[in-house]
Amino acid sequence: MDSAAQPSAAQPSVPPDAGLATGVLAHRLGVSPMTLRSWDRRYGIGPTARTEGGHRRWTAMDVATVEDMCRLTAAGIPPADAARCARSSAADRVSTAESATASPPPSPGGRSRAAGALPLGDVRQECRGLARSAVRLDAPALEKRLTAVVERHGVVVAWQDVMVPTLHAVGRRWASSGNQYVEVEHLLSWHVSTVLRRSTLPAPSVGSSAAGCVLLACVPGEQHTLALEALYAALAQEGLPVRMLGGAVPVEALDAAVRRLGPAAVVLWAQESARAAPALAQHVAGLRWGMKGMRRGPAVLVGGPGWNPSVPVGVLRPAGLAQAVGALRALCATG
Repeated sequence: MDSAAQPSAAQPSVPPDAGLATGVLAHRLGVSPMTLRSWDRRYGIGPTARTEGGHRRWTAMDVATVEDMCRLTAAGIPPADAARCARSSAADRVSTAESATASPPPSPGGRSRAAGALPLGDVRQECRGLARSAVRLDAPALEKRLTAVVERHGVVVAWQDVMVPTLHAVGRRWASSGNQYVEVEHLLSWHVSTVLRRSTLPAPSVGSSAAGCVLLACVPGEQHTLALEALYAALAQEGLPVRMLGGAVPVEALDAAVRRLGPAAVVLWAQESARAAPALAQHVAGLRWGMKGMRRGPAVLVGGPGWNPSVPVGVLRPAGLAQAVGALRALCATG
């Protein structure tokens, strides 16, 4: 709950109508108020101002930080790591704001500025090269850099340590600069998707028997597939049989696919809480197939910031791509 304590020096007083209440921000972001309070308590990602009446409020800077947290956790980054990156980005924003009067004006015509404009924080060196290529819209260089990092580090590290931080920085710049950088985000996302898919070729197990495979699907209405594409690529590189249904899979289609394939596990992705239906996860976990006396069903894993921290009993929620791959590897081995 919002505290009624008096404002402190660390939390400046703001007018009652300035900033956002936790409930309002939670609704805007599509997460639960409980999630925001948990991030504040555990990781220090919280509101920094209070009204004169002592009610906590999220300033524009606070909102930008928690939006960063949402994007990172949505990409499968563990919350503690996401929080460190979000706090680092917040420090970058403060530094940028303080030096704004000494900064050169935006480039003519509202065009995205040259390389080096993305606030990356403490990241691998590969992120900086990738960001420069993205801002320059240098597609050949993007392709080359992304391919190299996957070949050098594997899909899991490439996704978590290079692709996600760079996508996150572009998204943050997009959100803070109006309609600028949209083209950068689209180009980068497209090439990330392309390289992830290419990394699975050749993958004989992907085309092998479907029995005991892993089935990947976004919940109905959910169009964000990039994190599932990373999971698909990582599983394929492990030699595990996997099937991708992609975005916005209707319940009836998901039901039919599970019954036809008999997967060892089903992964359901939800970006927004409004689409993350616990009843759907329970329904899929309850599906059964096989001969009488030998009937079995899939393990169900959920991913994405839309799922409430309290997922249904028996449903798994891995913390990041590496943990998801490990859990699915074990399920396929025993399935």
